[in-house]
Amino acid sequence: MREIKLRHDAGLYLFAGPVNYRLRFLAVSLLPFLLILGCGRGGKQQEIVYVSAPQTFLRDRVATIYTKTGVVKNGDKLQVLERDRRFARVRTEDGSEGWVEQRNLVSQQVFDGFQKLSQEAQNLLPQSSGVTRNDTNLHLTPGRDTEHLYQLNRDSKVSLLKRDVAEKPGMTAPAKATPDQKGSPAKPVLEDWWLIRDSSSRCGWVLGRMIDVDIPLEVAQYAEGQRIVAFFILDQVTDGDHKVPQYLVLLNENKDGMPFDYGQVRVFTWNVKRHRYETAYRERNLNGILPVTVAQESFDKEGTLPTFTLRVKDDNGATRERKYKLNTPIVKRVLAPGEEKQAPIARQKQRKQ
Repeated sequence: MREIKLRHDAGLYLFAGPVNYRLRFLAVSLLPFLLILGCGRGGKQQEIVYVSAPQTFLRDRVATIYTKTGVVKNGDKLQVLERDRRFARVRTEDGSEGWVEQRNLVSQQVFDGFQKLSQEAQNLLPQSSGVTRNDTNLHLTPGRDTEHLYQLNRDSKVSLLKRDVAEKPGMTAPAKATPDQKGSPAKPVLEDWWLIRDSSSRCGWVLGRMIDVDIPLEVAQYAEGQRIVAFFILDQVTDGDHKVPQYLVLLNENKDGMPFDYGQVRVFTWNVKRHRYETAYRERNLNGILPVTVAQESFDKEGTLPTFTLRVKDDNGATRERKYKLNTPIVKRVLAPGEEKQAPIARQKQRKQ
């Protein structure tokens, strides 16, 4: 075997010998450097989480007696350093470290889900404005047990975008038994949920009963026991030295879990002589589906008038569009070319069955 000769020259080792010996020597020499690089670049990937509580603090140890090392707030980004059974040691973006309860954290995947939800909802037109009744969570999907991240304070202003229903956990209601059934099978209790957008453009699902539709009392008083689902300003009229809005209002039965978004529409116009709102148009027994579209359109001699388009499901489940125009105080159907006027789609027969 040929002996390998080594010499030191300017801090470098030069060697000669067969190729296989040189390669083996090079691998052994570079091993420590590769291990160092591996620890720096090829180590465990950083785990990122976000704070889901309104506010919580960091502690220096997991013990009954501890010292606060920092405060984190809803939506703050944290790096996980290690995990315990109930706690995680984290580092904030400003370098503070400490332990925090894991129940106050959500994963990067949940955060990305909210980002995606906001992107998908950015082109949805607001169907109404609302105000939160209490502090409430924004959920990723409808349902009390679904993931949530952001929290809204009481009296927060929000835009209502879309309605859906979800089962209330652990709750069932007896169904009506037919003559050929011996008992009354239980059915899930459904709750209304709204996809909302807040003042910071964050989107999420909120339990419907946590939001009050922010409609003026002068109009809300005419609800007649119905639930106001949404409202739209069609136009404004001049009364003295101020402008008064005229409204399209969507209403439904005052209960959750309905298979349609609204069952009745009313148009409220302002009587300039009597200085009060009056019902200019009402249509009941609709299987109405959101969204509703409000626009302005030119009608020859009538000029430019406000219009609104409803989406209504028929008995076969197909959705039809029905356009209307308001020439105060008259509301009329606007038929598309070739369309024939049809009677309102009613649910009276379905109720008697």
